[in-house]
Amino acid sequence: MREKVQRFMYGRYGFDELSKVALAATLVLMVVSLFTKNRFIYLVSLILLVFSYWRALSKNTKKRQQENRKFLSIRYRGVARWGKWKERQAQKKVYRFYKCPGCGQMVRVPKGRGRICITCPKCQVEFIRKS
Repeated sequence: MREKVQRFMYGRYGFDELSKVALAATLVLMVVSLFTKNRFIYLVSLILLVFSYWRALSKNTKKRQQENRKFLSIRYRGVARWGKWKERQAQKKVYRFYKCPGCGQMVRVPKGRGRICITCPKCQVEFIRKS
């Protein structure tokens, strides 16, 4: 039986990160639809389930790899943005953050120094702000 499954899956794409996320979202939506008895959520979960298995059984591996690569890059940007936000929130007690009017670069200055002249490290534009 195992050999038959292996032969069937030969040349097929299989499960990747995008398929795994779709399966996890399917599971969450099915549990939510179970408690809310919402048919729309249940329908969306079934569509995600079919999408995940369609990707796994596809023989167009190049296209599936491109889709997965795009998904991973979007996910990485989100994770990186979340990390920056978390780090900034941790530093908010000690520093103030200003956007440079010249180039848009975020500049960090210590709090409690009064009105100071800030020089952007990227474009060397000077601007005055209250810290």
